[in-house]
Amino acid sequence: MRAAQAGDRARYAALLTAVIPPLRRAARARWPSAGAPEIEDIVQETLLALHNARHLYDPERPFLPFLLGIMRFRGADVLRRHRRTAARETALKDLPETSAAFATKSTQEETLDARALHAALARLPPGQRKAIEMMKLKEMSLAEAAAQTGTSVSALKVATHRGMKALRRLIEGPH
Repeated sequence: MRAAQAGDRARYAALLTAVIPPLRRAARARWPSAGAPEIEDIVQETLLALHNARHLYDPERPFLPFLLGIMRFRGADVLRRHRRTAARETALKDLPETSAAFATKSTQEETLDARALHAALARLPPGQRKAIEMMKLKEMSLAEAAAQTGTSVSALKVATHRGMKALRRLIEGPH
């Protein structure tokens, strides 16, 4: 640490690498109920705090108590944060992959939406209806749709825009 304070980057990097295993052991001993993710968070937070407080280290004193003191406070902060998070959140791995809770709409609602869309689409002028069918439903490119209809790209863009605007009004109603 003395060398790191003197600006020796290589020795500082070596120090940070060397303190990781003892920090893990000390964290496991101090907080035996903490899981591996919490231990790793404690180690990482301690290393960050060490980096930020390296100018506070007194070279006349032993380094390990300085480091473990940082770990004690940062570890308590990490565990508090994990407890608060666990109290407010539910892990997704606890839910089955095919949970109905993930469904946004029922099939009945989807059928009603599809019927409403097709009914509204049928009420559009033929040019707008054809533009929306090609551009939005069939996902054709502008060039492909223009070539197939024999209209210009600009006219196709305008028809699509106007058709979408009219569809919104037909489905949502006047606002």
